[in-house]
This record gives sequence, C-alpha cells and structure tokens, in this order.
Amino acid sequence: MYKYFFRLVFKRLDPEQAHHLAFRWIRLAARVPVLRTFLAAALAPRYKELRTEALGLRMHGPFGLAAGFDKNAVGIDGMAMLGFDHVEIGTVTGEPQPGNPKQRLFRLVKDRALINRMGFNNDGSLRVAARLASRTPVFKPVVGVNIGKTKVVPEEEAVADYVKSAERLAPYADYLVVNVSSPNTPGLRNLQATEALRPLLSAVREAADRTAPARRVPLLVKIAPDLADEDVDAVADLAVELGLDGIIATNTTIAREGLGLKSDPTLVKETGGLSGAPLKNRSLEVLRRLYARVGDRITLVGVGGIENAEDAWQRILAGATLVQGYSAFIYEGPFWGRAIHKGLAARLATSPYATLADAVGADVRKTA
Repeated sequence: MYKYFFRLVFKRLDPEQAHHLAFRWIRLAARVPVLRTFLAAALAPRYKELRTEALGLRMHGPFGLAAGFDKNAVGIDGMAMLGFDHVEIGTVTGEPQPGNPKQRLFRLVKDRALINRMGFNNDGSLRVAARLASRTPVFKPVVGVNIGKTKVVPEEEAVADYVKSAERLAPYADYLVVNVSSPNTPGLRNLQATEALRPLLSAVREAADRTAPARRVPLLVKIAPDLADEDVDAVADLAVELGLDGIIATNTTIAREGLGLKSDPTLVKETGGLSGAPLKNRSLEVLRRLYARVGDRITLVGVGGIENAEDAWQRILAGATLVQGYSAFIYEGPFWGRAIHKGLAARLATSPYATLADAVGADVRKTA
C-alpha cells in the first residue's frame, strides 16, 4: 500500500516538500490520543528479547532514527510512535542557519538512495534546547542530540561553537553526538583528523560535565565512510584514549565511483552526501574494523544502508550494539520499524545466541 502511495504522491513531489508533508502528518497523528495509541500498537510492537542496554541507557530495542530527519526536535513522539527505539535529533548548530540553497535533496529511486546537501538547516541550539526543556513526552524513547559546526564559524573557532551547543543541549540529551563527518559544511571533515578531534572532544566532554553535573551524558562521535582505514583506526584509538562512550559509523559518502549506481547520471552527479543502499558495504566494513579495534570497550552504532532486518542483524554481528536508519524509511514507509523488529526477533530466535548482546560482534570474534 505505501509503495503505491509513494509512487502516486510522494514521488511526484520535490523530496524536501514530501519530507515536510509526511513529517507534518506524523506529528499531527501523535497529537491525537486515541489515534497515536492505535498506531503505536500497530507499528511499534515490543519484543522482550530485543530489549537493549547501551550507553548506560535502557531501550525497548536496538533500532533508532538517525540524525537528519528531525533536525529541530519537533517530532520525537511521532517517530517513537512509528517504532524507533531511540531518536537522534539534529544536526543542531550553535546558531540558527537556513542551510544551503534549494534544491538540496534528491532521490535516487533506482538505487534506493538519497543525495543531500542540506547544510545543517536548523533552528539553532538555543531554540532547540528550549523546545527540549519544555517537552512533555507521550512516548519516552531515548533522545540523542547531534551537534555540528555553524557554517559561518571559521574552523579555528569550531571548538567554541561546539561547546556552546553542548552547554545548551547536554542537560536535555540522553546522549550527545559530535558530528564532524557531514560533507555539506566546508572544512567540517577536517575535524576528523586526530590532532583536531582530540581537543574538540575533550572540550565538549568538559562542557557536558559542567552543565549536566548530576549525571554523565554519554558522548559519541560520528565518522564518515570515506576515511582511510588507518584514519578509522586512529579515531578508534583516540576514542578509547579519551574514554569516549561510542562511535557512530557511518555518515553519508561523497563517493560515487564503484557503487554501481543505476540512477540518472545527472542525479548521480549532484554534489552532497549519498545515503541509502549503496553505502551498505563500506559502512559495514568500517563497523567491522572499528569493532576489531575497540571490542566491547565502547559502544558502536551502525548506520548507513540499513534497509531491512537482515541488514540490521549483520550490523549487530559486526559489532553494533545499536543500529539506525533514515533513507530506507522514505522508501519503506510507516511499517518499516515493525518489520525490522519482527525480523530481528526471528533471527535471534533461530541463532545460537541467548541474547541480542551475545550476538554483538560475534562474526568479528570468529575471525579474530
């Protein structure tokens, strides 16, 4: 049904316009008590065997919404209603910004992918923090907050910009993510180099501890799939050295060659980050490499090209305690979360593992 609706309605709309329309419907549904209860029962069934503990937090399952869908923390209840066990909002920047000129979002339907050059369009950390502070949740998913650099802030002042966002948002975040891997903010990916990343992560850690002294807010970093293997190793080692809580692997890719893309070459050539199915193999490779390096010392979050329960299961076996998705939601629709949970429960039941935690990294340990 959804796929027919997608072809009939959403595919005819500009992708960003379609996103806003669908998100508006989700938020409206979540405001109607009887309707949201019915939808949550249908779309977000709970499986006891999928209950997950990660980052010191308890979740109904391992499957969450990646950053980028809800940039401004306006639809957390709606996304939980659709079955996401955690919702990562953002990317939020120190100051509000409109993002890049439109058109800036493109569908590669034949490849089940997206290209975006949104440019961190968001309301800014002050307004988002106020929104989180005043939120009265209907559903209670874990809420992560993804922070990035304001575009107009020069690279040498990036640390102060991230610290500003961390100070404002840490008190309301179940976990914080430092995003240094979007390709759509000039100079941002330069911050992935360990000599730049070390002082940045240390400063954000100090800011979170200072402004949320009653608890330790978990801190993660999100990296790009385009890092060379030795740079992936360097980030992994730095994360362990600094006592980081986790790494999210991976963000979108700037690569186009070698991905077997089938869509119109004009679309493929659009600048921006590519997400969706073509990212699957490299994202999985990076995840496996990270787990081989850090083991169970920090939490790994697998994201990039996850389309179905089998993809999510493979990420868990490769070392991910949590998995996230976004692009496939555009193509699969509101029953996607239900299908992921049902499929994961079925795979766990037929596996040799007693719990989901036992399965984390199992394939990597076999080859070690």
